[in-house]
Amino acid sequence: MTGTGLVALADSHLLGGSHGHHGLRILLVVVIVAVVVVGSVKLVRRRSRARRPPEDASRAPIAPTPAPDDAAPREREQRAAAPAGPAGMRAAPLGGSAVAGTASSVGATANSIRARGLTKRFGDKVAVDGLSFDVRPGQVTGFLGPNGAGKSTTMRLIMGLDRPDAGSVSVNGRPYHDLSWPLRAVGALLEAKAIHPGRTAYAHLLMLAKTNHIPRRRVDEVLGLVGLSSVAGKRAGEFSLGMSQRLGIAAALLGDPGVLLFDEPVNGLDTDGIRWVRQLLRGLASEGRAVLVSSHLMSEMDQTADHLVVIGRGRLIADMPAAEFTARYARGFIRVRSPQLDELSIALEEAGASVSHEEGKRSISVRGMSQDTIGEIAFRHSIMLHELAPQAASLEEAFVESTEADVEFGGHREMPAPGAAEGGA
Repeated sequence: MTGTGLVALADSHLLGGSHGHHGLRILLVVVIVAVVVVGSVKLVRRRSRARRPPEDASRAPIAPTPAPDDAAPREREQRAAAPAGPAGMRAAPLGGSAVAGTASSVGATANSIRARGLTKRFGDKVAVDGLSFDVRPGQVTGFLGPNGAGKSTTMRLIMGLDRPDAGSVSVNGRPYHDLSWPLRAVGALLEAKAIHPGRTAYAHLLMLAKTNHIPRRRVDEVLGLVGLSSVAGKRAGEFSLGMSQRLGIAAALLGDPGVLLFDEPVNGLDTDGIRWVRQLLRGLASEGRAVLVSSHLMSEMDQTADHLVVIGRGRLIADMPAAEFTARYARGFIRVRSPQLDELSIALEEAGASVSHEEGKRSISVRGMSQDTIGEIAFRHSIMLHELAPQAASLEEAFVESTEADVEFGGHREMPAPGAAEGGA
């Protein structure tokens, strides 16, 4: 049999004779489909890896870093060396050492909040009115204002929870909703009790971690940072306000973000807890993060804030360093105590001083006159002095002076006399 005959015979047996060419076509189609499927799977995996950056693009690190679930040895060493805070807790969240250099390396928008002409109305009420300000990296910015000034609404606008009627606000140069991994860019504590009451502290943080591709070990780290490791398995509904505040802070720190917002973070905390929050905020800012914090405790803001944004009725009142704000809006005074206060007050006012009686105290505050001059006037009028003490200007006084015209829910400074409402006894 010839070679051609053998080929024909083989073709006839293997591919079904006259149907051989049809069989080859089927085989070729199967091979092509297999190649397309394999290529598609590889492309999907590549895109999936590309969408899982260790940080949001706006917080790009100085050097390439490993995937979130694979911490490099050098990073682990830096974390282990992080300084300890109160009760053995770290003074700042892990990974913060990489943040300090990012602001200068990736541009002015890194670790920042920028609001321009921000406006929000609720019906006829204007909650935020053309507000413009910046929160910069490396400092704690105090966000101050009377009740109803629009602070909480502004924070909700920053976090994309409310939509502005006009103006814009961005985090790291982008609107919140455009951030690829929001929890890695900005962390916030806006409402301490905004947690499902039936979920444990650990489960709550783990859920947040999984949705942002944050390693499970980070949950244990932030629970230790805020002092809740021993109650990690306790339901959030059983937490006190102070414990809820700590859990909210843990959630804000979970993604190791460069921007942080805290709305009244010390509510419900004891003295040690307030001191811990103060140290934490200062530590976060020292790492190059931008920290925006609102509080009604002026004494805490005086010790914590580097910069102040003060608003009233939704409008900007001041945007300046804390020391400059205090110097501009508050004046020091001389406290004077004497058994002859009325006589002394008249003498001082006749000499050009501004005199006011301090509420609840047997003393007066004197402005516009030096300590020595007050003493000389008292001596000339044979008035005995029990105290003559200079008082430095305070943030509280500056805040009251700057916002007095914008207080929406103000009460009387003095209680009415008993029976005054009825016209007396």
